[in-house]
Amino acid sequence: MKIAIVHDWFVNPGGAENVIQAIIDIFPDADLFSVVDFFDDEQRKKYLIGKQTKNTFIQKLPFAKKKYRAYLPLMPFAIEQLDLTEYDLVISSSHAVAKGVITSPNQLHVCYCHSPIRYAWDMKFEYLKESGLTNGVKSLIARYFLHKIRMWDFISSHNVDAFIANSHFIKRRIEKSYRRDSKVIFPNVDVNAFSLQIDKDDFYFTASRLVPYKRLALIAEAFSKMPDKKLIIIGDGPERDKVEKIASASSNISYLGYQDYQTLKEHMMKARAFIFAAEEDFGIVPLEAQACGTPVIAFGKGGVLDTVIDKKTGFYFYKQTADSIIKAVNDFEENHSLLLEPSEIRAHAMKFSTEIFKENFKQFVLEKCEEKGIEI
Repeated sequence: MKIAIVHDWFVNPGGAENVIQAIIDIFPDADLFSVVDFFDDEQRKKYLIGKQTKNTFIQKLPFAKKKYRAYLPLMPFAIEQLDLTEYDLVISSSHAVAKGVITSPNQLHVCYCHSPIRYAWDMKFEYLKESGLTNGVKSLIARYFLHKIRMWDFISSHNVDAFIANSHFIKRRIEKSYRRDSKVIFPNVDVNAFSLQIDKDDFYFTASRLVPYKRLALIAEAFSKMPDKKLIIIGDGPERDKVEKIASASSNISYLGYQDYQTLKEHMMKARAFIFAAEEDFGIVPLEAQACGTPVIAFGKGGVLDTVIDKKTGFYFYKQTADSIIKAVNDFEENHSLLLEPSEIRAHAMKFSTEIFKENFKQFVLEKCEEKGIEI
């Protein structure tokens, strides 16, 4: 059986690349394809076991390494030019265009869907707002291209034989966008990289890239109104100035900027609770916190509903406002006894391990191969 694995792009490693790493471990003889691949040698060795990839013409376009996202309007056409006719099984890992590869009735195409293209569907208006494209000629051009991509995204979804969703939230998004059913298999999280710490220090913690939808400025704003509660923030990005300004005016907030992975883990282990205010498709960081035995105070929407158990491994708040976060923190302190012990919180996080992902993913794919009559 010949296998092809198709990924959107190999540029900056993240959760989707961890999934690819696990899929390659399951099918080490598979060939790899993507729109562009700019991994360095170290990244290639870690995530792709040293494999080279076959890429689209966008790889060679001007400034593609830094501006590859600018070529999004060309990506649907580009991905369709990848010739996969010699493969029996095609596995796509897609949050953009990877699932749009063309396959025949004799091939099995399984898509691990991180999300339908967010900025073409329900997050379109948020994307336009954050990009400063709400008005004017540029806005009209952007809206037109997003419309065309949305139409292509829907049409190409029907070339997938079986969808896997990375959360129940994405399962519902697939149903809404594509009118397709999907199997939920949670992505792998490297929970073993985090150690249990039972004794916690008296501070709250949050960490992320400082972009608007992560809402770290909102978390800082909430804690600026709770001077008796200490908050530590780690991260860097476009909203750094905004977060720094709030932190500098609040004696209880420490903004540490970018820190290395070990420093982040140490704070995650020692924190009284981790604060998470984003609406994510899945949300890996809350699980990493729980792997330390650290409870999570989280915005109760999106993928976090699969990973944080309300009043067991954390507490939810339901509005992305400072007042809602303040109420959740107070509820957490007043009802802390409802939470599981740190060791039990970690045990919950271990259910999302790489080993469990591999077992569930392989079983699903092999079942679909058997249904299709493809010899394994």
